Amino acid sequence: MENRSLIQDYLTRCEHRLAAIQILLERKSWADVVRESQEVVELSLKALLMHCNIEVPRIHDVSQILIDHQMLLPKDLQKEIGRLSDISRQMRRDRELSFYGSQDLTPSEFYKKKDADQALADASWLVDVIIKRILRNA
Repeated sequence: MENRSLIQDYLTRCEHRLAAIQILLERKSWADVVRESQEVVELSLKALLMHCNIEVPRIHDVSQILIDHQMLLPKDLQKEIGRLSDISRQMRRDRELSFYGSQDLTPSEFYKKKDADQALADASWLVDVIIKRILRNA
């Protein structure tokens, strides 16, 4: 059963996070832009799964779930399955690294403006597609 309130909450929080990411971008905090963009991607895709009555797993990358259930997605998004799953997979890879770093990698030194711009563009595209083209028109 679809929980419209939870779906709307996820999407509203995505919109708030996108606004907050603009501040991180202005401050040139590239690693934080990447990390927060990943959260937007995850929340928006999980809202989409809920909207389609697909069980939402407790994992950060839902790319395989999207691929496995693409026929349950709205027609507009079925043709975008490659891009949706690629964004989910790519952002998952950067989730921990952009936040914690590693013994040989400092996030603030590793991530560049190009990385932040791409992460934000992908997150913004997802929110736009899911909110404007799909969920608000359902």
